[in-house]
Amino acid sequence: MAKVCDVRSPESVQDLAAAVKKQFGRVDILVNNAGIAHPDRPVEKLSFEDWKDVIETNLTGMFLVTRAVLPLMRRGGTLVNNLSVAAKHVFPGWAAYNASKHGALGLTGTLREELRPRGIRVIALLPGATSTDIWESPWPDAPRKKMMSAETVARAVVDAVLLPADSTVEEVTIRPTAGSL
Repeated sequence: MAKVCDVRSPESVQDLAAAVKKQFGRVDILVNNAGIAHPDRPVEKLSFEDWKDVIETNLTGMFLVTRAVLPLMRRGGTLVNNLSVAAKHVFPGWAAYNASKHGALGLTGTLREELRPRGIRVIALLPGATSTDIWESPWPDAPRKKMMSAETVARAVVDAVLLPADSTVEEVTIRPTAGSL
């Protein structure tokens, strides 16, 4: 099933959850992966619109999708939140992105503790530089050859999700072999 969804819109997210419920009845794995960045700018030059767009997509969107999908998850389900190493480290010029990912890490930890009694695993994914379209705005000339592929990150997620039900990888940090960019 393919369905367009604006993760910043409660109505759009509810429509998605209703469509998933109608077609599948449940959700076994949710990967919150929607995310955007903003141009590299110090706080004093960062527009409110850029701030708002990033926070609403990266943090509020994660909250809205998770809240809408949780009623469809059962014991043994897994929630993966794609956060970025920016959830623990700050990058100058990326205030809204850093703030959104730090907030998302706090939300992820809260979800882990709230959902543990229900047998739902919660994984924080903290990838380093990965060659995706997110770099177009903040750093169009980023050295993509030094970055990981999206497939590499996906493989790490699949490995974590496929662990036996009696174990959880709570956090996956994966970085390019080339090191920091």
